[in-house]
Amino acid sequence: MGVAKMRRINTLVRSFQCLLVAWSSQISIAGSTWDHVMDFDPNYRLLWTSTSQDITFEVQSRTQGYVGLGFSYDGTLADSDIVVGWMEDGQSHFQDRHIRAGSNGDPIIDPSQDYTLHAMYQNQTHTVMRFKRNLDTCDNKDDFPITNDTMRVIFMYSKEKPQKGSLVLPDPMEAFKGSRSMFVTQSTTQQPLTKTGEINILELRNEDVELPETDESLYWCKIFRLDDFNEKHHLVRYEPVFDSSTSVLYLNHMILYECQGLSQELEMLSRQRGQPCFRLQEMHCNTVVANWARGSDGFSFPQEAGYPLDSHQATFYMLETHYNNPDYSYDFSSFYRKNLNKQQRNMNIHPSDDDGDDENGPAGSNHHDEEMENLPGDYRDDGEPEAEQQVVDNSGLKLYYTRTLRNFDAGVLSVGMDPNWRHIIPPGQEKVVSEGHCIGACTQHSFPSEGINIFAVMTRTHLIGRQVKLRQIRGNEELQPIVHDTNVDPSYQDYRRLPAPVRALPGDSLIAECIYDSSSRKSITLGGMTTREEICLILTLYYPRQKALTSCHSLPSLPTVLHSLGIQKLAPGSNPVEISSPPELAGMTLEKRLTSYDWANQFESFQYVTRLGSFKPLCWTPTNTMLPGIEMESYVSNITRQWKPVNKCRNIHTNMIPEAVQDGSEPDMIDMPAMDDHESTNLIDTELKAKVTPRPGGTTFSQGGNRPTSGRSSSANGRQETTLGKLLATAFLAATSSIVIRLI
Repeated sequence: MGVAKMRRINTLVRSFQCLLVAWSSQISIAGSTWDHVMDFDPNYRLLWTSTSQDITFEVQSRTQGYVGLGFSYDGTLADSDIVVGWMEDGQSHFQDRHIRAGSNGDPIIDPSQDYTLHAMYQNQTHTVMRFKRNLDTCDNKDDFPITNDTMRVIFMYSKEKPQKGSLVLPDPMEAFKGSRSMFVTQSTTQQPLTKTGEINILELRNEDVELPETDESLYWCKIFRLDDFNEKHHLVRYEPVFDSSTSVLYLNHMILYECQGLSQELEMLSRQRGQPCFRLQEMHCNTVVANWARGSDGFSFPQEAGYPLDSHQATFYMLETHYNNPDYSYDFSSFYRKNLNKQQRNMNIHPSDDDGDDENGPAGSNHHDEEMENLPGDYRDDGEPEAEQQVVDNSGLKLYYTRTLRNFDAGVLSVGMDPNWRHIIPPGQEKVVSEGHCIGACTQHSFPSEGINIFAVMTRTHLIGRQVKLRQIRGNEELQPIVHDTNVDPSYQDYRRLPAPVRALPGDSLIAECIYDSSSRKSITLGGMTTREEICLILTLYYPRQKALTSCHSLPSLPTVLHSLGIQKLAPGSNPVEISSPPELAGMTLEKRLTSYDWANQFESFQYVTRLGSFKPLCWTPTNTMLPGIEMESYVSNITRQWKPVNKCRNIHTNMIPEAVQDGSEPDMIDMPAMDDHESTNLIDTELKAKVTPRPGGTTFSQGGNRPTSGRSSSANGRQETTLGKLLATAFLAATSSIVIRLI
């Protein structure tokens, strides 16, 4: 046989092999569905689905260069865990990398390759990369465990790709486009509502609220009368309604409260446009119905529960909106302040034009200009000034409700530290622990005998919060924490669904534990509702709803606070409050003691006293009164059996690659043929879909773009088709090879 003929046959075989691999890969892709779809910017879409053990991602990016996805502590490239990939001459290159803090920013290939490539392909405009990894790879040195913590997900794409045979990524700082904070392992997100004909929508909006121009926070309260619910309905979803891309920057949170009673004052206030909350008399509006905080896209209740709306039970509702001027909101944390423009870009929101350039502020106007160059679409102003910013806001909440009742009424219970000056956070400390207690006597008095089922939680701190944990104590035993977030983001506070509802029984104690980093502050931080102050609150969504308890908080007792500051006694009747003993402090005001205390040398003793000293339990009812029969002073539970996490990474072998890659040589790449026909993937937009010709009778995608639909709906049939397709592909490949061998 001639050499030319053998070459043609070999080329034909390789073409058949490429087509078969592509076909078999697509069969498995077509059967996949995605739990989450998120557009990070107009050029980058991320799809993912997780199980209890692993997670599968797909990146779809409008580029012919390399793409990347990763995780980091602060949303920057420093100390990040990333995976990158690109196509070269029909072959895919895929690598697990990391970037060391303090380095030049070049991603280093991990010694342990813990990501598995499933598919990678391109067309004339886009690159698509699908891959999988374990939630915990046990590579503690270079990989981030993916948990239900707040994850900072970073995304990258570049017009360039490494030179052939090179490991150097062209300009990774330019390829880095930003980050998003999210709960990656959430089981579901805001999916389309089923039976939309049975769903009604109600919008509750503010009315021309003047936005703050200084660093003062504005709490705005508006009363609504909802008397159309002549029978009980269930609230099944709510989401924010933003007035403009300008005013959304001022929004910190919105809380909808249910009010008790039918007072004339509530009736009168419902006819007004609202007012600052501090001007309102006690309205008995304490039951939380819905809670939105910055970064959230709303919340959908599980199928078994909905929040009850019934005009016979509650006619008036209060919307509390917290506004902060964005030019001041981040002054107290250099990390969050310097990332403000990046966060705005990720939200497709135009940055403010007046950016300071002080020590704790963002970069100056030059940096602002650079950010503007990277803004997509309508948000790039090409040097032309925008119209004058609006100074009022009409944002609010959109409620989805139905008369088709679900099995349970849902409720909201707040657990934590009551916002008050007795909550003291010393300055200059990397770790300050505060605890708010919901004592067993409160739950014993209010919870039903079968307990409540907590299905979602929202952790809330202000700017210096770093970790939040909700602990559960039953008797003298500490159970597994209901939630433990070791990397909270004050700019992203959303309800996170629990993997499964957690039951809390009457008599259980709940402890909200918050850890703060005050190392950037020179003076003390006190508890309070303004952004400069701090909070430690956890909102829990649960069912069945009980009506006795809405907030279960605590405060350090006054003796505990005084003891922690080395004060024995205060002078009775003094104004301002003065210290009478010990003698060396006599005559000093309490405020002076707080501001001049030697925190650097006395912090450990302060922390010991505040955590083990007595506290005042605050068990609030819907009418803003205390539960009867609760002692005025309490102490921490005597825990004899503490919960400890299980080390799941013992005797785990990682996927090590030769150390030779560290000296610049080429490692063994994962190579796959390019796939030119891929109608079964969730492509980033119609432009890419238009370049692909679908097969007759093939899998198609609904307009929503995140779930495949086909003629067969049975999952069993899908599995059989996949298995059969792979067997046919293997058999055809073997037959083709045998024919070629005989020809040779």
